[in-house]
Amino acid sequence: MKKTIAIRREDKNIWEKRVPLIPEHLKEIIENHDIEVIVQPFERRAFKDAEFAEAKAVLNEDLSKSKIVFGVKEIPIELIENDKVYIFFSHTIKGQAYNMPLLQKIIDSESTLIDYECILDDKGRRLVFFGKFAGLAGMIDGIHAMGRRYKALGFDTPFQAIEQAYNYSDLDEAKAEIKNVGEKIKTNGLPKEICPFVIGVSGYGNVSKGVQEILDLLPHKEISPDELLNLSGAENNFVYKVVFKEEHMFARKDESEFDLHDYFNNPENYQSSFEKYLDKINVLVNAIFWHDKCPRLVTKHYVKERKSEKLQLVVDITCDINGSIEFTEKATEPDNPTYVYNPDEDKIIDGYEGKGVADLAIDNLPAELPNNSSREFSESLKPFVPAIVNADYNSSLEESNLPNEIKRAVIVYHGELTENYMYLKEFLND
Repeated sequence: MKKTIAIRREDKNIWEKRVPLIPEHLKEIIENHDIEVIVQPFERRAFKDAEFAEAKAVLNEDLSKSKIVFGVKEIPIELIENDKVYIFFSHTIKGQAYNMPLLQKIIDSESTLIDYECILDDKGRRLVFFGKFAGLAGMIDGIHAMGRRYKALGFDTPFQAIEQAYNYSDLDEAKAEIKNVGEKIKTNGLPKEICPFVIGVSGYGNVSKGVQEILDLLPHKEISPDELLNLSGAENNFVYKVVFKEEHMFARKDESEFDLHDYFNNPENYQSSFEKYLDKINVLVNAIFWHDKCPRLVTKHYVKERKSEKLQLVVDITCDINGSIEFTEKATEPDNPTYVYNPDEDKIIDGYEGKGVADLAIDNLPAELPNNSSREFSESLKPFVPAIVNADYNSSLEESNLPNEIKRAVIVYHGELTENYMYLKEFLND
């Protein structure tokens, strides 16, 4: 009997148009590995139903024929079936409370859950991800927000010409527009009152690389965090870029030397040392991994007590609610992307106007570049598909013949949490 996989439609929100495997790659899988592919019809998808049909996929609302179901975002609980293999971003590995019922349903259904976020090589590096596109879309939206926030403060800037990522036909069109803005900054400059204009980027991983790919389209000068502390003058024909690593952002509570390995293993022994930079930054793009044992990067207390109001916008790509950016009170949608945190009232107001710091907190940024992001994601996922399909799911996980990279990503196997994810029991029982 021919092996079958299914591609489900995305239904988390109206913005989700991505697909885990694009038609071009599915055609290769169908022809080279004799695998049948069922695709749920979906008008909003970045790739049309006709493209999947042309690739020899079968369009069918009913996916029950396939044991293996690929998606991008979380699957509604009521659609989880018994004894299936589900591959998607489950957003459960931090014990996220809002997705514990979904995890429990997968366990109860005696199904298997493979999470893209956990597909890692031997050195712990992610192999299948949208992270770069979160950075790309985040910085495009960030430039858009820069224009709106400074306009609300009374300053006209070339940034106002930039739209959000989802308004462009593709990444190339957005990049061309940003290059045009860069030429205007070179020629006409930015308002001297807001210069030197400094954009800080926290982190240096895949998200940060996407951020910098966009930021580097603007005329810029990269400086170190130490150089930032002594920065003066009002040069206005370029922006300054500063990339912060962990040693710039955090320090040991006992004041001993910073140790990166120790920070990752014992973040509770560290505190933020970032505030000395914040008074020098116009815009902070937050691209770090964070969990609740880590120190916060920007606190509400800082915003309330700060001596300088230079920081006017945070682009919180990390988007952990009340997390590394404490005043990230909620995630936003692309059609209402930003709010302003007022420290005096400890409240947020949607939009760009008001006292405090504006916060762009869209939690699904790659969806704004659905074609580009799906294509690159599919390229990284495609090599693993035959092994996922041909694995022996009647055996134990160890004997299943799944590649090690995929085994590391199996959170639930036949309704049981796997060894690496047993810690999730405490969250399921809360």
